[in-house]
Amino acid sequence: MITAQHVNSGDTQNARILLADDDPRLLESLRVLLQLYNYQVETALGGQNAIDKLTSNEYDLLLLDLKMPGISGHDVMQYMSEHNIDTMTIVISGETSLDDIGKALRFGAYDYLKKPYVPEELTSTVNNAVRKKLLEKTNALIQTRLNRSERLHRFIVNNSPDIIFILDHKGCFSFINSKIDNFLDFPRSELIGKPLSELIDDEDADKTQYFFNQAAHSRTGIHTTEVSLKPLAPGRARSHFELSLWPIDENDDKSHFSDGQSYRIYGTARDISERVEAEAFINFQAYHDLLTRLPNRALFKDRLSMAITQAHRNNTQLAVMFIDLDRFKVINDSLGHTMGDKLLQAVSQRLQTCIRKGDTLSRFGGDEFTLLLPEVKNTDSAVQISEKILTEIKKPFDLTGHEVYVGASIGISIFPESGDTMDALIKNADIAMYRVKKTGKDGYQLFHSDMHQASTQRLMLEQDLRHAIDNEEFEICYQPQVNLPSERVCGVEALLRWNHDTLGRLSPSEFIPVAEDTRLIVDIDLHTLRSACRDVRHHHEQGITDLQLAVNLSPITIESDNIVESIVAILEEERFPAPLLELEITENILMNDRQEIIDKLLRLSAEGIHLAIDDFGTGYSSLSYLQKFPIDTLKIDRSFIQNIKNSEEEACIVNAIVSMAQGLKLSIVAEGVENAQQRDYLRDLGCRVVQGFYFGHATELQQLAAQFCAPLNSIKNVEAS
Repeated sequence: MITAQHVNSGDTQNARILLADDDPRLLESLRVLLQLYNYQVETALGGQNAIDKLTSNEYDLLLLDLKMPGISGHDVMQYMSEHNIDTMTIVISGETSLDDIGKALRFGAYDYLKKPYVPEELTSTVNNAVRKKLLEKTNALIQTRLNRSERLHRFIVNNSPDIIFILDHKGCFSFINSKIDNFLDFPRSELIGKPLSELIDDEDADKTQYFFNQAAHSRTGIHTTEVSLKPLAPGRARSHFELSLWPIDENDDKSHFSDGQSYRIYGTARDISERVEAEAFINFQAYHDLLTRLPNRALFKDRLSMAITQAHRNNTQLAVMFIDLDRFKVINDSLGHTMGDKLLQAVSQRLQTCIRKGDTLSRFGGDEFTLLLPEVKNTDSAVQISEKILTEIKKPFDLTGHEVYVGASIGISIFPESGDTMDALIKNADIAMYRVKKTGKDGYQLFHSDMHQASTQRLMLEQDLRHAIDNEEFEICYQPQVNLPSERVCGVEALLRWNHDTLGRLSPSEFIPVAEDTRLIVDIDLHTLRSACRDVRHHHEQGITDLQLAVNLSPITIESDNIVESIVAILEEERFPAPLLELEITENILMNDRQEIIDKLLRLSAEGIHLAIDDFGTGYSSLSYLQKFPIDTLKIDRSFIQNIKNSEEEACIVNAIVSMAQGLKLSIVAEGVENAQQRDYLRDLGCRVVQGFYFGHATELQQLAAQFCAPLNSIKNVEAS
């Protein structure tokens, strides 16, 4: 008797078998027999039923009778062939002709058993067929997985962000992925068999050859370097790559591929062009000024330090120049910061035409440039370059249709007589430049030792300024303003003096520039305004209720935060009527047309405060601001008044200013009136208010008290006495 132990049920229990016959009893007997061996068995009565089940289900084995009514076993096998139904077939039939057997085998039958079958023979044949079928399925599954894995690996390799390649013993490409075309425009087929060295940029050739030799003779580890690879197109920019190489162990069977070749190096090339460019930009940014592309302060100091070391070693001289542009702020404020930037770029380009190869020109900050001349024979060499720079800078600059003019103040320090350290040379060149600024601008100055005293005095002034207000060292003097038609004093201008404990009495021109540089001018201006309001209000209370007060404000004060609130608070605290206060500002503050300045002046005007333009006519701006800003008064600069009657040109300027003011319904104050001729000329011209030495010098307000209501002759008599 046949038992299930004769067959390994673990190998067959998952096999599905379909039995197809037109004899129900035979089908049942076969089903019972095969189920003893744990097969999953289904039956189909007749050919059509077999086709239906084969179409809708998947079977591993078909036991098929050939002779069936209607649709025969041959028809079923033909159907399976035409529809690619991959089910192994064993024919069990009473047909024994060679034609039937041959036809069944041609349709792919695995075996042919004759009815009546021998159970042992049948089960053995079924078991072998099932095992073969399961083995085929397993192999097909493995092959499918291998194909899928190969496709996945090809996809990964060809779609990698890196170039992936394999090199043979000669360093030639044996394999390379498609990324080479994306990065360098090389087709893969053109590179197979060619050496890697053909792609290396000439500058990196020696380094890469050494690197490749190191990697090729190494047995383990990864080797990485950075190289530039040449693209196929000559005009295309080279790209930077991180090249990584892994040696392949030649004793490892994996190093021998299907083509029988032996490989030595597996490598990748990762595009790092963006990183290299970013690092280069960061490095450039750290040592260069981005606006002008010139070296910045840090790089200049580094090169100066090296030049000093070289000069020490060779016992030679070098020169440092500190170049500051004249009138840059006026242009920057009037035309805007964009034009200011364009001017700095144009200046830097023009300066570079004046220097020698090996010199270092840097933008030190703002409108300041420094120049290092690492080797000069004598001071004349530095002077010649300074004169060349001054000549070039004086030429007009065309800034998008605006023709502008600037000058330069140049300070020069020579190593070693002007200093033997980096800081000393820069500082002393700056001191010499400041001397040029102070004495008239647009020139050059060599540093000499006695300049230290002036520099030290300026530092002392800066330090003392910080304590001058608290120590009550400032004194306010008042210059009378005279109404010509009535010949009476109608107002006073507050002028500041500094009673320095060691330097004596200092005029504003001696300390205001220092105060503006340190921004102490804001506190000084507000202190002056408060003290003057208090002094004049005292005389208001004495019955002179219409006495006006004029106070100068620095542009820095106007630009400071909360200045409007501070001024209004002072007027409220000192109980000073706003309509009797006139704040004098310079033209430069109006030229830049900044909205925040406009807003501040409009707010001051809304409080009833009058606004005057001081030194009118000396600026360089358009007069359009006279209608845009809330201006009440123009103060004609004293330089135009001094030459009245001596210069028709100056008189014409005064005539034009007065006519323009009358047309715009603005008040006029003429400064610097020193004689009767000037007074009479201005009176005839229609100028109502004047001030100057002819009517009295600036003095304490108390000394002018008697003159407030007196006629003009009385004022002159008091002054004479």
